[in-house]
Amino acid sequence: MRTILDVKNLSKSFDNIQILNNISFKVEEGEFIAIMGQSGSGKSTLLYNISGMDRPTSGKVLLNDRDISELPEEKISEVRLKEMGFIFQHSHLLKNLSIRDNIILPGFKSGLLSRDEINSRGELLMKKTGILNIAAHDIKKVSGGQLQRAAICRALINNPCILFGDEPTGALNSSTSKEVMNIINSVNEEGTTVILVTHDAKVASMASRVIYLLDGNIHDELMLTKYKDSEASAREKKLSSWLEKHGF
Repeated sequence: MRTILDVKNLSKSFDNIQILNNISFKVEEGEFIAIMGQSGSGKSTLLYNISGMDRPTSGKVLLNDRDISELPEEKISEVRLKEMGFIFQHSHLLKNLSIRDNIILPGFKSGLLSRDEINSRGELLMKKTGILNIAAHDIKKVSGGQLQRAAICRALINNPCILFGDEPTGALNSSTSKEVMNIINSVNEEGTTVILVTHDAKVASMASRVIYLLDGNIHDELMLTKYKDSEASAREKKLSSWLEKHGF
């Protein structure tokens, strides 16, 4: 497998408070990684620093062998737009645009595809995620689960090599959370690398590797196989037992 993301000796501090301590790990192309840990362990800070949304105090973040931590803001913004996708706890869709227009907007901003190609890809993504029937709807007239599906489509419109998620199911009920995670898992099965932060063992159990943070350090890792729905219960039990050993 090819290394898609190489994090080297990454540290982050705010106002002389150390948040992340000399973290190093590699992510292989096509991996599905969940980052877990108690509140304040540095999970989201790590995600933001490896995805170019924030800059580490020291260390390197290599995306496809290029150090993105040293890029000027204009360049890192371009990398985020063209090579990465992002899903957050809340969808952050633009209120004055329809579901369809929210999804395709990053496609037009990136300039990677023609207008027809962007529209076709947007329609394909909406069909795959089951929201094609609400494409013209105002975002205030659809459910939270539908909004999060739209956010996934938006994150994938430019066919990113890596998808980042910060508590992507945190605002959803259990059944909707499962539906959203099935979509994210299918995206991973199609080859997109996925890295997400979560407090939810059910969500994390779908990953092939779980990284546990403690006080800004990688405390432990759990390797799992590729997810199969028939093994869901056993995977969750294995992960829960592992987390209990770490006081989670």
